Amino acid sequence: MELKRTPFFDKHVKSGGRMVPFAGWEMPVQYTGIIEEHKAVRTSAGLFDVSHMGDLIVRGAGAEEFLENILTNNIALAVPGKGIYSHILNDDGKIIDDTIVYNLGSDNYLLVPNASTKDAVLEWLRSNIRDGVDVIDVSSRIACLAIQGPKAVEIAQRITDDVAGIKRFNAAYASLDDEAACGFLPDILPSDDRKGVTCLFARTGYTGEDGFEILVEECAAGTLWDALVREGGNGLTLAGLGCRDTLRLEKGMLLSGTDFNGEQTSLQTGPPWVVKFDHGFIGRGALEKQREREDHEVLVAMTTDGRNIPRHGYAICKNGKKIGTVTSGTMSPMLGRGIALGYVPLHLSSVGTELEIDVRGRSVKTSVVKLPFV
Repeated sequence: MELKRTPFFDKHVKSGGRMVPFAGWEMPVQYTGIIEEHKAVRTSAGLFDVSHMGDLIVRGAGAEEFLENILTNNIALAVPGKGIYSHILNDDGKIIDDTIVYNLGSDNYLLVPNASTKDAVLEWLRSNIRDGVDVIDVSSRIACLAIQGPKAVEIAQRITDDVAGIKRFNAAYASLDDEAACGFLPDILPSDDRKGVTCLFARTGYTGEDGFEILVEECAAGTLWDALVREGGNGLTLAGLGCRDTLRLEKGMLLSGTDFNGEQTSLQTGPPWVVKFDHGFIGRGALEKQREREDHEVLVAMTTDGRNIPRHGYAICKNGKKIGTVTSGTMSPMLGRGIALGYVPLHLSSVGTELEIDVRGRSVKTSVVKLPFV
């Protein structure tokens, strides 16, 4: 299968990015090194290409009611400009994908699914479509850069209007200080007659640090990259998928296809607030039955000492007997010890519960801890 490339591919290669296949895309896994890039994001700022993520516009007079039926979280709680994190379930309550959905106002919503599940989400939305609703796939038109870290907002502020006032999990339009004219989906979304390059600045991210995910039409991708790199200077480090994974794991964020793979429900993965039982949604009945039974496995966080690194697929044990499996694990660059997520029976999921992880034939002591790790 031929791999897809984002509009920043040439920028990655020119900057020394090591390109690897990921979810059907050719993406940079690292530039100077995963640990160096990881620590740069935690202490200063890092720049990630996340253009491989899906971008779906849901619009129409019935859009809010439609999304209430699709999402476990309640989109009615999101005023214009607000985003929510939610799960999308099938009829059996199993997770099709996790996503962020932004209310763009005037009955327009932006839904951002994962790269590997975008087509499945699009098919699910269209199979449950209602009158008065359109679902438009604009993934091929949108480029996205994520700038993350303690200095991220300061750097972003240098290239555009006042974006420092955007609250966490909110999004707003802003224009780059550039003579080029490039709107943001002007044929689909209402235009506010902005001049220059229009971007959607979303104060969200996948690292646990402050910052923005900046969406722009593909025609202005290079303009956005150049502006951020120029204004970021030595305080901005180009970062790849490798450190994006270690960063998200330190904060306990789930990876689609790894921490859930179509077999788990929202009650198993958490977080608890991702499900609002105050509205009807596809899969709600299955979750209510599972909640009553209390016989399911749940995802927990665990730590090990620095010499023993847990990895995906390692067995989780209790008194030598396997009770679960590690889904994500690594050496935490900030803690200098092993960290892991994995599924265990509900009755063994309380913080402080002592367990073991089989690390290449060695039984390594661990215990359930509270997230985030960092």
